[in-house]
Amino acid sequence: MAMFTADFIDFFKELSQNNNKKWFDQNRKRYEVSVKTPFHSFVERMIKKIQADDPEVKITPAESIFRINRDLRFSKDKTPYKTQMSALISRTGKKDKDFPGIFFSMGEANIMIYGGAHTLEKDRLYSIRKYISEHPDTFSKRLADRVFKDKYGRIHGDKNKRIPAEFNDAAEKQPLLFNKAFYYYAKLDVNLILDPSLVDIFMDYYLAAKPMREFLISALSNG
Repeated sequence: MAMFTADFIDFFKELSQNNNKKWFDQNRKRYEVSVKTPFHSFVERMIKKIQADDPEVKITPAESIFRINRDLRFSKDKTPYKTQMSALISRTGKKDKDFPGIFFSMGEANIMIYGGAHTLEKDRLYSIRKYISEHPDTFSKRLADRVFKDKYGRIHGDKNKRIPAEFNDAAEKQPLLFNKAFYYYAKLDVNLILDPSLVDIFMDYYLAAKPMREFLISALSNG
């Protein structure tokens, strides 16, 4: 049996056209029943599945799920609500958004699944570059892994024009050392939200990224 109904998708379709407090308040009960409660249950099931693979993931759904309210303090866009639900399941949950895990969002248009390290502070970026330069063959194998490539394609991230000189030689063989971030993602059809096997589908993506995720965790742990 599917965890979500079609109203999950319909809610966000309508919210995108009526992104204001009045509409949301009028539909708050609907949000609780069709969106918030089933999403919480879905994340809870995902956490339990992931814990079987990685017992160090000890977070709760509350430590994983992001609020639907947008942070408007520094945004020109003053619409008050996000048009998707999102969560980050990792050993640290949402309190450390750069620790590799699985981030996913579900809204009106699609499902997005992300992994890796997206916004790295200077020391963490150095740690990953250093680890890649010290383990070039292992990193290349992770990139070339057939299952990873099938699900995610490649590593993404903005690049620096210059990097610390100590990495120049390694970067000639591995240009990803110029990256400022190391993340990967997949876009899935929105109708999969209604698929009874959605947890298993997500776990396929989680496990496909396991070798790369563990490589990045090791890089950060050895920094």
